[in-house]
Amino acid sequence: MKFAILGSGAVGGYYGAKLARAGHDVTFVARGAHLAAIREHGLQIRSPMLGDFVVRAAAEEDTARVGPADVVVVAVKAYDNETALPRLRPMMRESTTVLTLQNGVDSAREVAAQVGEAAVIGGPTYIATALSAPGVIEQTGTHRRIVFGEVFGALPRMTDRVRSIHEALAGADIQAEAVDDGRVPIWEKFIFLVSLAGFTGAARLPIGPVWADPVVRAQFLEGCREVERVARAEGVPVAQDIIQRIAADVIDRIAAYVAAIPGTMRSSLLIDLSQGKRIEVEALQGAVVRRAAQAGVPAPIMSTLYAVLKPWAHPRA
Repeated sequence: MKFAILGSGAVGGYYGAKLARAGHDVTFVARGAHLAAIREHGLQIRSPMLGDFVVRAAAEEDTARVGPADVVVVAVKAYDNETALPRLRPMMRESTTVLTLQNGVDSAREVAAQVGEAAVIGGPTYIATALSAPGVIEQTGTHRRIVFGEVFGALPRMTDRVRSIHEALAGADIQAEAVDDGRVPIWEKFIFLVSLAGFTGAARLPIGPVWADPVVRAQFLEGCREVERVARAEGVPVAQDIIQRIAADVIDRIAAYVAAIPGTMRSSLLIDLSQGKRIEVEALQGAVVRRAAQAGVPAPIMSTLYAVLKPWAHPRA
């Protein structure tokens, strides 16, 4: 299959490299020093647990030079959508599928505004990677999971294109899971991610000390419940035990951290905030607040986190 990767950083670049290594025709859309490094040296993946490798594949800044693809993977940060998503159009033909892996629940509709609902599928990804230098992606651990499916039209349903893309991803050593309603895994990740990003960002602390305080922990989970109520108000059938599973998952992870390096995990929002970069507050807490207001669902915790983080949406001196 011919893949184009819109957003060839830590996440998109990693998955594109795995696909290229498996023999697919991959073009990376990048810019600046990262683009130059990919062209000159290839895209390097450093993964202590899965093995290092380098792929040499096409890389372009101008999507008109990429041409139509079978699948376009959207992996840019959500705050870049206004300028990034119009760049999808030159890579489209009637049969092109756009797979969005962006954080948040607004991505699919924002992508569809550019290319039409019929082209779009989506889902969350679970991976720990970082762009350590131009042309170099470092992976921590072994997670490389994508859960995806149709997000528009009559749901649930499994389609041939989802099956085909799943086959390509799985064949590239990506832990892919095809589902018949892509909205569900998107929202289930979102329910946890918005609290994780919000509380660690507002506290300027990793998850360990945030979770260790029983008062904060209770509000963290209540924040998850606020997001869950918004999901149900919108008709998304998230799992009935999602909050219990979130709590158990976090407790298990914190226990593992205590046995090794206590509570060091930081959300990507906290990392970006600490580095003076833009943060995805509008795609996370902002999206909850807007959707809750539209649905008539109270969201006091998310509203407070949004107000605390919103002034930092853009880099500051």
